[in-house]
Amino acid sequence: MTTQPSPAATAAPVSPIALADRLPLRERKKLRTRQALIDTALELFTERGFDGTTLDDLCEAVEVSKRTFFRNFGSKEDVATAPLHDLWTAFLDDLESRDPGGRPVLEMLQDALLATLDRMTAEGWARRVRLSHRLAEKTPSMDAHGLHFCDRTSRAALAILHRRLILADPHDLRPRLALDMLVAAFHRALETWTSQPGPGPGTRAELAAHVRDAFTAIPGALTLTAGVRDET
Repeated sequence: MTTQPSPAATAAPVSPIALADRLPLRERKKLRTRQALIDTALELFTERGFDGTTLDDLCEAVEVSKRTFFRNFGSKEDVATAPLHDLWTAFLDDLESRDPGGRPVLEMLQDALLATLDRMTAEGWARRVRLSHRLAEKTPSMDAHGLHFCDRTSRAALAILHRRLILADPHDLRPRLALDMLVAAFHRALETWTSQPGPGPGTRAELAAHVRDAFTAIPGALTLTAGVRDET
C-alpha cells in the first residue's frame, strides 16, 4: 500500500544522523520511534515479504498509530528505503559546508560521500542498508521509489553546487555528469558489498572500501577500449 506523503515527508531533507546529538529529549524520543519503525519494517518485510506486510501490521508491532507513522514516513517504500536515504540526506548536509579547495568537482563529491559514510556510526546501520537493498532488488515499488529519491537528491546536490561554487554556465552538463558518475559508482559498490557471501551482515568499513575501489575505477572506465573477441 502506498499513500501520499505527509507534508513532513516532502519537506527539504534533514539528516536524522546530523540532528541526533543536538536535539532535546522529546525530539530524541521521536527519533527513537522513527528508528523502531525502520528496524521493525525491515525485519517484517524480510520475513513476510514487502507485499505480505500491511501498514497495520507494522504499526501494531511498534505500538504506534498510523498518524505517528505518517509523521515520519510517506509510505511503506519510504520506511523501507530510509537507511540509504539517511546517508544521502547527510551527504547533502556535507556539501552545504564543504570547501572544494580548488579540486575537481568529482573528487570533492567523492570525498564528501566517503566522509558521510564515516559518520554513519549508528549501531546496526550497515545491516539495515543490506536488508533494504536486498528487499529493493525484489520489490519493484521500492526500486522505483529509490530511483525517484536518487534523482531528487542529485538535483538537490546540483543546486548546492551551483549556489555555493563558482561553476560554469548553469546549462553545463559536467556537474550533473560528475554527480551521475558518483551515484553510479556507489551503486555498483553497494551491489558488490550486498552480494558478498558469508554469515555476517557486512560492515560499514567494508562498504566504504568497495566505494573507494569503485571511485578508483572511474578514470579507467572513461578510457576503456574494446575489440571484437576472436571466436576461433
